[in-house]
Amino acid sequence: MFKIKTLLKNLGPGLLFASMAIGTSHLVLSTKAGAQYGWVMAIPIILANIFKYPFFEFGVRYTNTTDKTLIEGYLNRGKGYLWFYAFITLITTFTILAALYTVTAGLFINLFKINISISLIAFVLFAFISLLLIIGRYAFMENSLKFVISILFIALIVTTILVVFKGQIHTVNDFEPPSIFNEAGILFLISLMGWMPTTVEASSWVSLWSIEKWKSEKRKPSLKESLQEFNTGYSMTGILALFFLIIGWFTLYGTNTQLSGNAVTFADQVVRLFTTHIGSWAYIFIAVSAFATMFSTCMTAHDAVTRVSLDIIALLYPKFGIQAKKHFFALGIIVLAIINFIVIAVFSANMGQLVALATFVSFVVAPIIGYMNLKNVMSADVPEPHRPKKGLQYLTYAGIAFLSFFSIYYFWVVVF
Repeated sequence: MFKIKTLLKNLGPGLLFASMAIGTSHLVLSTKAGAQYGWVMAIPIILANIFKYPFFEFGVRYTNTTDKTLIEGYLNRGKGYLWFYAFITLITTFTILAALYTVTAGLFINLFKINISISLIAFVLFAFISLLLIIGRYAFMENSLKFVISILFIALIVTTILVVFKGQIHTVNDFEPPSIFNEAGILFLISLMGWMPTTVEASSWVSLWSIEKWKSEKRKPSLKESLQEFNTGYSMTGILALFFLIIGWFTLYGTNTQLSGNAVTFADQVVRLFTTHIGSWAYIFIAVSAFATMFSTCMTAHDAVTRVSLDIIALLYPKFGIQAKKHFFALGIIVLAIINFIVIAVFSANMGQLVALATFVSFVVAPIIGYMNLKNVMSADVPEPHRPKKGLQYLTYAGIAFLSFFSIYYFWVVVF
């Protein structure tokens, strides 16, 4: 009982990680994987979660043992490491938030059945979430998301059980299972694993959230407690990914239904497939749950990208300092909102292009970021007893090799 109480008290960074991850990769990509390819897509989902685990775990390990963020660790390895991470952050800044807010705006339009453009709804969401983050800061975000994630987890368990109990939908007569190993299948596989459970560069996000939690509570947990808390959140993301896949598999696989790349149409398809076997009475309940999922993802990602950007600037240009970082937080939130609103306005409602660009960048750099994180935790910064054991090191090398292989294969498919 004592361990459970301690775990609940320490819930924070791992929970925010789960909230951030259970967004596009789960609601969009996992559902689409089950709907188009069936149960077989559980294999890449499980493999991606296993092989990427060390990359995220190292963010918690490094920060807990050094009181520094992963980004500070990159600078300690050499300024080239930090500049590379800054370049990746710059690219993802223009894609990740835009993709998340586009999907969320589509769900909002679907939920309230209003005839308003994606851009306008996205603008309102940017303004509202920016205000919440500027006023509430970390403490508000953590407390509110504990409630959202708890409700979502329960709702998805109930939905999955009902869908499985109802049984798989009958396939149409002319249905032919699509191939995974053609160009379209490989590109989808790249997208799925690129954002499953989320982008590898987000490992530094957990690092920054850990420090914010310690500051707000004026207490630093032990390494064991921090890892237990993170593992809880990480396990939750993997389980929920499989739930979404099962729902897509049981309700759409074999019907030749194509999920749209338009955010509003896609949102309507997703919510309706959830109610196919349950009944129309569950439509509002599921629509609200799906919207809450994406809303919380937008909030955590917006907060994290702002903190990472300010941390990079402060390290590259020390004259800004810690105090300047605090003062610029609100400005950073607003600037990111404006930049990504412009991206949405340019790309209109074509969610597919935004997600494809974001996942491409994330997947290609994943093995490099993973290697950088390994260098951090194996450096002199971390006392030897707190460095990862051999088994975790081997899993890291396997993950780097796994992601590198698919990156090379991706280029071969696209170029040749």
